[in-house]
Amino acid sequence: MKNNKNACVSGELRYRNNSAARWMAALASAAMAVAAGPAGAQLARKPSYYQQQNSKAAPEGAAAPSPARPTAPASLPMLRSRGDFDTLARVYDAGTPMQLAHVLFAVDRQARPVRTYYIDTPRYQLHVRFVRDTGLAPRAGKREIDRNYLVPDRRFLFGTLSWQQNIGSFTYEFWEGDRLTPALLRQADAQVKASFFAPVKFKTNSTLHERVATEAGIDFVSQEALIREQPYMPMNLGTATGRVRIVDEASGANALNALLPDDIAVLRQVPISLPPVAGVLTERPSTALSHVNLLAKGWGIPNAYVRDAAAVLREHAGQWVALKVAASGYHVRRLAPEEIAALPPRNVRAAAIGAVPGSARAARPDLNETRLLPLASLRARHSAQCGSKAANLGAVLAARIPSTTVPDGFCIPFAHYDRFMRTNGLAERIARMRQQPGFAGDPQIRQKALAQLRDQIVQWPVDAASAAAWRAAWQTQLGGGGVFVRSSSNSEDLPGFSGAGLYTTVPNVKTGDALELAVKRVWASVFNPEAWEARSAAGFGAESVLMGVFVQTAIDSANAGVMITRDPFDAGHPHVTYISAKRGIGIRVVEGQRVAEQVMYSSWSKAIQVLSRSAEETALQLDKDGGVKEVPVEAGRTVLTDELVLRLANAGAAVKRAFGGVDQDIEWATVGDRIVLLQARPYVERRR
Repeated sequence: MKNNKNACVSGELRYRNNSAARWMAALASAAMAVAAGPAGAQLARKPSYYQQQNSKAAPEGAAAPSPARPTAPASLPMLRSRGDFDTLARVYDAGTPMQLAHVLFAVDRQARPVRTYYIDTPRYQLHVRFVRDTGLAPRAGKREIDRNYLVPDRRFLFGTLSWQQNIGSFTYEFWEGDRLTPALLRQADAQVKASFFAPVKFKTNSTLHERVATEAGIDFVSQEALIREQPYMPMNLGTATGRVRIVDEASGANALNALLPDDIAVLRQVPISLPPVAGVLTERPSTALSHVNLLAKGWGIPNAYVRDAAAVLREHAGQWVALKVAASGYHVRRLAPEEIAALPPRNVRAAAIGAVPGSARAARPDLNETRLLPLASLRARHSAQCGSKAANLGAVLAARIPSTTVPDGFCIPFAHYDRFMRTNGLAERIARMRQQPGFAGDPQIRQKALAQLRDQIVQWPVDAASAAAWRAAWQTQLGGGGVFVRSSSNSEDLPGFSGAGLYTTVPNVKTGDALELAVKRVWASVFNPEAWEARSAAGFGAESVLMGVFVQTAIDSANAGVMITRDPFDAGHPHVTYISAKRGIGIRVVEGQRVAEQVMYSSWSKAIQVLSRSAEETALQLDKDGGVKEVPVEAGRTVLTDELVLRLANAGAAVKRAFGGVDQDIEWATVGDRIVLLQARPYVERRR
């Protein structure tokens, strides 16, 4: 690739085939190939033509009409060569890292002998069209067709055969909701292998399929294994213009916090937090519920995992580029000098990143309430006194969702923060801080000034009456045991602004002195650099932000995680629940620095699909002396059983109903056989 101002990077990613490292040129021009939709990329499977046909509009990336080609037969009983496969194949995302060529097939179990049909897929596109149009089942209604997915004594086996370019192998698969049996799978395996020219493996699309394949003794490749081999994974689709900034591991937090709103950040690691930027490319896979991805969705910026991102984009470091993240791949184009000159001023560009227009305002606080409010008394309306996080948890408790619990706690309302800060002259200190030379324009100067202010806040004394009230509530209501001291500001968990990961939580506080210090640390986190930058980009004034604190009984969970009550990769799938989980306490799940176990459950297909498994050999647990500790765990053990996934999905649906049908981002844990609900916030997604 030449190093010049018009150089392009179009998803050029390294992969291995037959143990030889090769470079693949994924795109040859600036125009992106249309994509299959982010869910197809995330699930490493053929996009659903059925869903495309039944949506109001074709999704971005629906496969384009096939070009003119030689007349193909309606079907073939065998595929004797790659030429036969190509003749019948439909290709999604041609020329991209997500290219997928596939041929539909049907096994007619009623025929004597049993017969396999490899279908002209561009012509028929759906199995039902083939069996009706060719006269195999010309009058089959919906109920009769559905039987071929749901019952053992079906006439047809409807499947798909695909070329998986990332592993250099053919696979065959069935719809994730197909209620396969071991006998049916053995029959399908024998038919496909007897009529196909190359080695082919069964690809599982659900946990049921994995169990059936194991029982049938059929070797398989899992969906999760294929996803691990993907060189690219879109997390949030979109376009952006900005300057490429590569943040190496050795650069640390200072380099992260020095990022500007017009930077496109190329990250070697997935950070816990991030200031507002124009776009994000990470070199390590993340999850849909990592703090960084939730922030990217809230800001409406493109975000993707790109294998070897720093090496691929090194030639663009410091240069202005246009970035596009699509489901089929990403594209980076160097801007010409005249394009750079035409860019709007930085403050205008920064204003494009932030909350949904019109929602960038902190909730108006009620400073008349000075009492410590127990969780049982809180409802959604108490966000004016305690913040949405604490108020929403009270509403979840009041919903009395079966088989769930909410750990007890109490709210320290905004009035305590306001009194503490006014007593210590916060407004004057902020004014002087803003007047420091370079504060407005240099993020490193801002970092240093904000760190000094946080240190001062932690050192200021709390009035004796307030401190005594906190200790008394901790002792009498919560029994003086370990507690999590959590932020609940008026500038987070809002319908148009998530604020995920911006503020501090202090885990497992076990003494009265530590409680007082933890409250001040949460208060001081209003001035975390990532919080300051995110609020500035969203239009929040620093003086309008107040911090409530929620003190909550600590639980030593066996498993913990986060779930979203819809498909985070495709808004057109409201019937899907996405769940991310790890063993132990769930801090690592939302940090996103290590890949969690990820599954998706569809209440429509009843299928549980695995996107990734957690391979960690340690977990976080409560330390008897306070804080958390790392402990070894059984390697390879599955975190989420099918039974737990179903229970979590049902609990998530109940939480969603409690908030008027608004999709929720829910933190959960398990203790024994109980699901513990720890937080519920609106799921915020924005597209620019």
